[in-house]
Amino acid sequence: MMKLLYYSPASYGGLADYAHEQANALDSLGIEVILLCTPNYLNCRSPKYKCVPILREVSSEVAASKLVVLNKVLKAIYFIRNTLYNISMLVSFIHKAHIQDVLFGSYAEYFAPLWAGSLKKLAKSGVTFGAVVHDPVRDFVLGPLWWHRLSIAAGYSFLQLAFVHEAIQLDTVKPMPDLKVTVIPHGPYAQAAPTESVAETRARLRLPIEAKVMLAFGHIRANKNLDLVIRAMVQVPDVHLVIAGKELQTEQNLVARYQQLAESLGVGDRCRWEIGFVDEPTVANLFNMADLILLTYSRSFYSASGVLNMAAGYQRACLVSAGTSALKSIAQQYQLGLWVEPDDVDAIIQGIKQWKQEPLKLNWPKFIEENSWHNNAQLVVKTFKSQGLNSYPHLL
Repeated sequence: MMKLLYYSPASYGGLADYAHEQANALDSLGIEVILLCTPNYLNCRSPKYKCVPILREVSSEVAASKLVVLNKVLKAIYFIRNTLYNISMLVSFIHKAHIQDVLFGSYAEYFAPLWAGSLKKLAKSGVTFGAVVHDPVRDFVLGPLWWHRLSIAAGYSFLQLAFVHEAIQLDTVKPMPDLKVTVIPHGPYAQAAPTESVAETRARLRLPIEAKVMLAFGHIRANKNLDLVIRAMVQVPDVHLVIAGKELQTEQNLVARYQQLAESLGVGDRCRWEIGFVDEPTVANLFNMADLILLTYSRSFYSASGVLNMAAGYQRACLVSAGTSALKSIAQQYQLGLWVEPDDVDAIIQGIKQWKQEPLKLNWPKFIEENSWHNNAQLVVKTFKSQGLNSYPHLL
């Protein structure tokens, strides 16, 4: 039996949900999956795979809850300390359990020159490392540009396999001739059944039962262009907006600014704010009562969207914008709603008006069939096998 060590320090959110679904699918292929996680990993309830909760939290959001006075230096110290600890635990576990195949739930480069060396040694000794590169364009510069570029190269330096959701030439900074890039699908997320009827959810949110309701779900970030959506609502007076999710610590007061904008434009009475962690029953109720899912990312967004894969369970129309990305190609290929030019309030206005006026033919069934977690896992296994370090033909 193939044994795969899955490294996933994300306790919750899209990365944790992705790791959970992918690990379950790998297990279904007969792979022995061992997932290194934190004690707060939300998906470690009744998975098929084995959870080993030995990692520490590294997110600044968790750091903010632990430190009374938090500045950039303290954030960096917290991140570096816990990242180095986690890598040391990973290395120790690889040696102890005689692991040959390791999959990182996401590519990471922050401070990689400080921690990648021990993994390069393992790679040279025969351990195969792969990573899911969710965000292939690493345009968030932390520190001087030379350090950012050095960190990107270090983050790739020990990888032999990179899994992406869209064909792309990865910027590895330095040549990585032995790095194999494989395109894998991003599977739809299984969703809980709603616990309320559409009428009950709308009544709870004080929304008219007959209203056209748009839902913006997930982490509240500036690159989702929710300010443009709020401005567009001025020109489309009979739509309502529900914004649900957590505000990132790095973008503090963004919700307050959006709320002030909505009030100043006279659309505040058509906006509802569900700010904070949203539990599974509430997620199901929100998607079930929504008419349109907003994925109005900026041109700088080059990734796939976990929210799109949540919408698949309810087969709702999406309003989509982004840069050249898996999100753009998938939304257009499977006709999952309307594509609009990014960062353009007029395009959003026209998209909302078109959605209201024309019935859309959505191809969610084909999307779900072709972008399954089973297909995702099969490609991952085949790619590890192709390295020649392990051979498991009975699984394929």
